[in-house]
Amino acid sequence: MVSLVPSLTEAVAVTVPGALVGATDWCTHPADLDVARVGGTKNPDVPRIAALAPDLVIANEEENRAPDLAALRAAGVEVLVTEVRTLPQAFAELERVLAACGAERPRWLGEAETAWRALPPPAARSRAAVPVWRRPWMVLGRDTFAGDVLARLGVDNAYAAHAERYPRVGIEELRSPDLDLLVLPDEPYRFTPDDGPEAFPEARAIALVSGRHLTWYGPSLAAAPAVLSAALRAASR
Repeated sequence: MVSLVPSLTEAVAVTVPGALVGATDWCTHPADLDVARVGGTKNPDVPRIAALAPDLVIANEEENRAPDLAALRAAGVEVLVTEVRTLPQAFAELERVLAACGAERPRWLGEAETAWRALPPPAARSRAAVPVWRRPWMVLGRDTFAGDVLARLGVDNAYAAHAERYPRVGIEELRSPDLDLLVLPDEPYRFTPDDGPEAFPEARAIALVSGRHLTWYGPSLAAAPAVLSAALRAASR
């Protein structure tokens, strides 16, 4: 099996050790994963994947490009394509992927569902922008998994109704006093205390958060409510 989705790579590797023969260069978890690397999520090496003769390639409709998936199918490789825009979808797609691997339902998946069900209703709500790239500035727009995760934590995405899923916006717009919060994840762009917050000197609050816990759907979902909630509470100017 080959995975072209970092979060699904982790889910399969943790649940069915040894099932994967290939993964992308961006598949960083588990840290000791020892499989063939087959390029990036947007530019996988199709001939190399085909040469590995996997019984299945796991992909995602957002992270992977349709032409690459079509090329894999044309090479005779079976491709399972997931779609994840919400937390419930993430749980359902994880069940589907792991079932395709012949795995029993793992403990971590139940723990993740329990962690999110046990999340208390937010005491208050905030309106935020969530930059995911710099130069140019891009933010979470409509219909995203990360946006759904944040909404469950009391953070409403200011661009949730935008026509695009990842719109480009001007820096002055992101400095709007109408925003209560800026959420800066450390992936895909690696925002840090020294790279990102300095662009918003007048921001009411800035939360630096773990991109893995915000955007990955896999074992990290079990800790995500606590990790993200702590980062949001710690947000400061």
